[in-house]
Amino acid sequence: MKKGSENIKRDIKTKDVMFAFSSLSLLCIAVLFGLVVYDVLTIQSLLSFNKPIESIVITGIASIALLLFGVVLTFSIPSNSIDGMNKTYQDGSLSSLFIFMFLAALFEEVLFRGIIQNLFFVYTGNQWVAILSATLLFLVFHIQYFKKPMMLMNITIPSIVFGWIYVKTNNLLVPVFVHFLMNFGMTILFKYKLISLKK
Repeated sequence: MKKGSENIKRDIKTKDVMFAFSSLSLLCIAVLFGLVVYDVLTIQSLLSFNKPIESIVITGIASIALLLFGVVLTFSIPSNSIDGMNKTYQDGSLSSLFIFMFLAALFEEVLFRGIIQNLFFVYTGNQWVAILSATLLFLVFHIQYFKKPMMLMNITIPSIVFGWIYVKTNNLLVPVFVHFLMNFGMTILFKYKLISLKK
């Protein structure tokens, strides 16, 4: 009976978080729309489909590389250096994990690459200043990881990659999908015990 109530609480918590990510994503998309309407950004800089093959190749290579990065870190870093919050979502159903991971990636990429990185680029004219500034704010957003400094490396490298991918493709969907595939892939590897934390 106790296990059943824990599953219900976890499902409610996951649904609440999914609702929050959905709401925040819509809010960020509305902000992007406003930035386009007021000519701060262009649709072409947000959703360019000029190089579809290159975008697909970048998505595939970056997703595999970031998954390998995550696996190497998993086998290299002691488990007491890893934040335990992510474990709470591994027990969810495959469909809820899929939706949750997609909404989280959508929100974070629209906010950090779509809005923040673009605004830093508009005001500085330097792509690397924009990428690194967005990454710094991405780290601040994940404040819970400051208790486990190794986790900061775990999100710094991917964040820089997401920013670079966005610059290369001018298509916000590419870092969204790479972010989603990385998070979902790592969660599945842990869920089905294909990898485990170093003792």
